[in-house]
Amino acid sequence: MAAPTTIDADVAVVGAGAAGLYAALTAASAGARVALVSATPLAQSASYWAQGGLAAVLAVDDTRELHLQDTLRAGRGTVRRSAAEILTSEAPTAVRDLERLGVRFDADRRGRLSLGLEGGHSVRRIVHAGGAATGRRVTRQLSALVAEHEQIVVLEDCRAVALPTVAGRCVGVRLHDERVVVARGVVLATGGAAALWSRTTNPAGAVGAGIVLAHAAGASLADLEMMQFHPTAVAGVDGADGFLVTEAVRGEGALLLDAGGERFVDELAPRDEVALAVARRMRDTGAASVGLDMRKVDPALFPNVVSVLRRSGIDPTRELVPVAPAAHYTMGGIATDLEGRASVPGLYAVGECACTGLHGANRLASNSLSECFVFGRRAALAALAEPLPPALREPVAALPRPQLAPASREALWLHAGIERDAEGLRTLLDDPHPLVRLVGACALARHESRGAHLRRDFPERDPALDEHHTVVRATDEPVLEHWA
Repeated sequence: MAAPTTIDADVAVVGAGAAGLYAALTAASAGARVALVSATPLAQSASYWAQGGLAAVLAVDDTRELHLQDTLRAGRGTVRRSAAEILTSEAPTAVRDLERLGVRFDADRRGRLSLGLEGGHSVRRIVHAGGAATGRRVTRQLSALVAEHEQIVVLEDCRAVALPTVAGRCVGVRLHDERVVVARGVVLATGGAAALWSRTTNPAGAVGAGIVLAHAAGASLADLEMMQFHPTAVAGVDGADGFLVTEAVRGEGALLLDAGGERFVDELAPRDEVALAVARRMRDTGAASVGLDMRKVDPALFPNVVSVLRRSGIDPTRELVPVAPAAHYTMGGIATDLEGRASVPGLYAVGECACTGLHGANRLASNSLSECFVFGRRAALAALAEPLPPALREPVAALPRPQLAPASREALWLHAGIERDAEGLRTLLDDPHPLVRLVGACALARHESRGAHLRRDFPERDPALDEHHTVVRATDEPVLEHWA
């Protein structure tokens, strides 16, 4: 057989969202030859739609210890403290570096960064760009820099279909057109899996493709049962159903009201509390949604949110916005260390496809975008230290692409939604989609309720499982492991 057509690089990055773009720029700035693989044209990743900002200690009344404690508190006893310490220490540097790269964050008339407040944060520490258009602004700027960088080859409209290994080491990425990128280190930045659920805030492509590839290559996965449900996704509105109304609007005073016009929850409690309160109020009243009252919020602060709602026939300055929970953020993923290393040598993962343990059982709002840059940098530099890869002498087989049926998405929403139990979860074990089966298996393995994982049959939190994560290896059943 003929040897595969190869593209040589020092680092291969798969995914062109915030984490992938920043990892590629970091490696290239260190002198590496980088191949960036993107399934879509640049600046069309899921990060483009991110409304949240970056959480970082930038205010005089804030401290890294305070940010750390907020992260630990939100994560419900399963945050990996070492990961949270890195995030809270290095996030301010990441913000300054993005400014150096040309990202313009929102500031007041004196040029001081405007800091927002979101659920679970004890002080204002969220930086935005263009109000709720942060993802768009950041990815647009980083995409322009990547496109111009002479050390980066961008492979647009290319899909990764396998991660070839030699002697147990990942040595590159096989593309859908049979070419193979050969590299010292491979950094997966392929995003999350929230679109596996039928009701979601995510674009249709967010189905965990990189997670599936990594697991097929032998990488361990962790915490797949921990899907965060966002409490304020637009409900029942043509053209906007599932559209996420950023938590920052509640930080500026928006309220959640039930069908009788009554408040029923602290709007700035951590997301698991708010999402559960919304779901239960809907259940108790029989309503299909609750109302988000933005009438006292300055619409100039969130121009893209207001414009989307108005195009859909809702004027948030005059009427309530119907909202309900939706699957939003994958807190689990490819298990990594604090440099982004997966269990397979040569393979790294960053961003939403990765699981460092930072988010525990409930992600603190806007920590995830900061995570993309803090751990994206770490993974890129660590990948450069990998040994030279051996030559590939045989064709690399593509992994069959899992087909996601509407029935699988409905099954996840019904049986692994905000509340779940063993009877429903067991039905997922026979699903045709491999990631749906793994979500079911991980949720069954955790016999407690914690954060985003709420078991009707195990309604209490088990203190013995503090700092324990659900880990599933290549062929084994999930096990609960303690992560220091």
